[in-house]
Amino acid sequence: MAAEQTQQQAQFDKMTKTPIPRLVLGLAVPTILSMLITSIYNLADTFFVGQISTSASGAVGVVSSLMAVIQAIGFMLGHGSGSIISRSLGSGDAPAASRFASTSFFTAIGAGAALGVFGIAGLTPLMRLLGSTETILPHARDYAFYILLAAPFMMSSLVMNNILRYEGKASFAMIGLVTGGVLNMVLDPVFIFGLGMGTGGAGLATGLSQIVGFCILLSMYLRGKTVSKLSIRNYTRSGRDIMAILTIGLPSFGRQGLASFASMMLNVAARSYGDAAVAAMSIVSRIFQFLQSVALGVGQGFQPVASYNYGAYKFHRVRSACLFTIGASFVLMTLLAGVCLVNGEALVRLFRDDDAVTAVALPAFQWQCIATVLQPVLVCGNMLFQSVGKAGRATFLSCCRQGICFIPLILVLPNVWGLAGVQYCQPIADVLSFVVAVPFMAQFLAELDRMDARVRAGQQPE
Repeated sequence: MAAEQTQQQAQFDKMTKTPIPRLVLGLAVPTILSMLITSIYNLADTFFVGQISTSASGAVGVVSSLMAVIQAIGFMLGHGSGSIISRSLGSGDAPAASRFASTSFFTAIGAGAALGVFGIAGLTPLMRLLGSTETILPHARDYAFYILLAAPFMMSSLVMNNILRYEGKASFAMIGLVTGGVLNMVLDPVFIFGLGMGTGGAGLATGLSQIVGFCILLSMYLRGKTVSKLSIRNYTRSGRDIMAILTIGLPSFGRQGLASFASMMLNVAARSYGDAAVAAMSIVSRIFQFLQSVALGVGQGFQPVASYNYGAYKFHRVRSACLFTIGASFVLMTLLAGVCLVNGEALVRLFRDDDAVTAVALPAFQWQCIATVLQPVLVCGNMLFQSVGKAGRATFLSCCRQGICFIPLILVLPNVWGLAGVQYCQPIADVLSFVVAVPFMAQFLAELDRMDARVRAGQQPE
């Protein structure tokens, strides 16, 4: 017991006293690597499947909508419980941390199993709903089958990963994801080409790598590397606790869930222009998911800093961490976007060397490069509000990019501009979301200043 208390105090001191730049970057670097590796799961599949055919390449884009649903539920439970766990540890309540960790973990396993069963039972209509053409359908079915089998492991891995991050142990979270990502890249060519499984081999490689990552992450908890403990005995009996997880996690569900719906609508809009258009927009989306993972990684490195210090009433550190995170992320995203803008055609052809695919992908790719530099404000704003428990504002901002702005645009612009409406929809949505996010951020940063002044004066924050 004394050892656990010492561990908790050491972690508290680290999160509330370490200089902000060193703390945020120390947590962000392994988190960025984790997010990049997660994206590599998708990029590896896109690359190797793209060697089969244009229709097979389109199937990866179709199934990405399904994976976004799995991630949406996993992130909702992981971010929802993680934010509460971090603030609980910041205020010294370790038993609450174990209660929320166990509840979210076992809920994820159950939700993943249910999705897998129902998804496999209705596989063909599900793939058509997600935007599959008849020529893409056989590839999409083969790929999605194994993804659905692995859904419980994928969801619960996201929960464990996020809890580790919110405890300030991002390096532990990275180990499981990196191992799984490397394994996925090794198994893809073996299953797809060596065993002749085609697109189904990519799905099997992804599923197996997710299971291995799950086992590694679970071992961190079983070996006592975490403050929060996983046990079915700790599963909450309180509806209020479950509602708290879902409410705080709702922004993540909105962000990922709407990403799935937006991807489906993008596939449907592109479907009118043939398999090449579906494949092109899929490739562009996957490349920018990879880039966005850098902004998300920096933002997720910031989240435990915000939660811990908000729970400890150190509001000046929350504000400083937010501004530093935006600045650091902006520099990284600008550099990456510049490199991609210069090498756009080569990057697109890397995944599918097809003139028809490149002709559709390149204009969308170039404009998305420009809009990418706005991501730091969008991501950090959403992460800030979610981390401090401001669920309403976090949910609204998380729904802006792929929901409130994107969905009306994808319904209207293709009818007005044709294929150009499909290509330019996402960059326009990014600009509009940025305009919405700025005043929310400015108002809350000023609010943090006022709360900090009250604490320094010996008063309770409002």
